[in-house]
Amino acid sequence: MSNASNDKLQTCVSFIVEQLKLSHRPGSGEGSPPFFLGINGVQGIGKTSLVSAIADRLEEAPHHLHTVVLSLDDFYLTHQDQLKLAARHRDNPLVQHRGQPSTHDLDLAVSVLSSFRARRDLQIPTYDKSAFNGQGDRVQKAKWLKIGGGQEKSIDLVILEGWCLGFRALDDAHLAACWKQAVKLLQGSHDYRGRLGHHRFVDLQFVNEALKEYDAITE
Repeated sequence: MSNASNDKLQTCVSFIVEQLKLSHRPGSGEGSPPFFLGINGVQGIGKTSLVSAIADRLEEAPHHLHTVVLSLDDFYLTHQDQLKLAARHRDNPLVQHRGQPSTHDLDLAVSVLSSFRARRDLQIPTYDKSAFNGQGDRVQKAKWLKIGGGQEKSIDLVILEGWCLGFRALDDAHLAACWKQAVKLLQGSHDYRGRLGHHRFVDLQFVNEALKEYDAITE
């Protein structure tokens, strides 16, 4: 790791440790929930690598913090459910493949996070992006990571990373204004580099409405 990357990692770790101290964890009493940390960023920015490095550093001396890493990607719909979603909205290109809000199993995500919070035995799903020639699918439950047998009681920190984690939906008027401005730019310039103006408003509205349900993960 370069010196610059190492400095950024140490900055992240120091910030997290300070937040743990402020929240009185660890040591806030047996049975108290672990500390939850959410990390977002655009796709391909290196969230997974950063989160893995943070977890490794926190597990080491002098911190010795038992850390579990989750990805919003692991909560994608099963292949069959994604196909059903795409078929129901066949005219919406935004949901023909995994990625956008509406393509995750939010009930499963909330269930897993609630189990961490209550320190119950649980299983963490895994998603295989290579399945079905890259369309992806959730792996069989028998292969999910199991946390239990007392292990769940020692977890200090749960890190959840995802590109749209913590995003909030826009109201319809704001969304419409942004879309109209994007369309105007698209029609008036050969240099338009955005994507918003290329989509129908109704398609954007569907994804924006689905995003509201994601509040359940972070609230």
